[in-house]
Amino acid sequence: MTSDQLRALQAPLKARYKEDPAAARVVLSARGAVTAGPGGPAFTLDSPRQPAVAGLHPAVGGDGSLLCSGDMLLEALAGCAGVTLAAVSTALGIELRRGAVRADGDLDFRGTLGVAKDAPVGFTAIRLTFELDSDAPDETLAKLVSLTERYCVVYQTLRAGVPVTTTYARP
Repeated sequence: MTSDQLRALQAPLKARYKEDPAAARVVLSARGAVTAGPGGPAFTLDSPRQPAVAGLHPAVGGDGSLLCSGDMLLEALAGCAGVTLAAVSTALGIELRRGAVRADGDLDFRGTLGVAKDAPVGFTAIRLTFELDSDAPDETLAKLVSLTERYCVVYQTLRAGVPVTTTYARP
């Protein structure tokens, strides 16, 4: 896709959202149900593409046969950053022979297992690495990464944090 094709694709959306800001507000949802997995407790996510089954990471007793939610979070970050990188490089006309994204996160599973009250539950650090093979100058690639960070939904959500509410209901 060329930058002109991308602009043509997005132009009507941008015009609509400028005219009607409420049209740009969308609720994304994920839903699933608790299931029994081959290696213990599991959760099957309903997806329009294909079901995904999440289970325990081997560091907390899983057998490694199911998706780990922590891995899925990093995959979401890498996927969002990757597609944003592709869109921004296209929009700016920056040719990439190869563009790869890697997300690494540090966890201390003592917190998840309740072994140490001082051990955090969740990631303590996440690193996002861009591998860019291009003839573009370093300043251009730095700008590309900066704009990718700016427009990547998952990156910005993790960096800024958002309010998360929890409720429960009975069927």
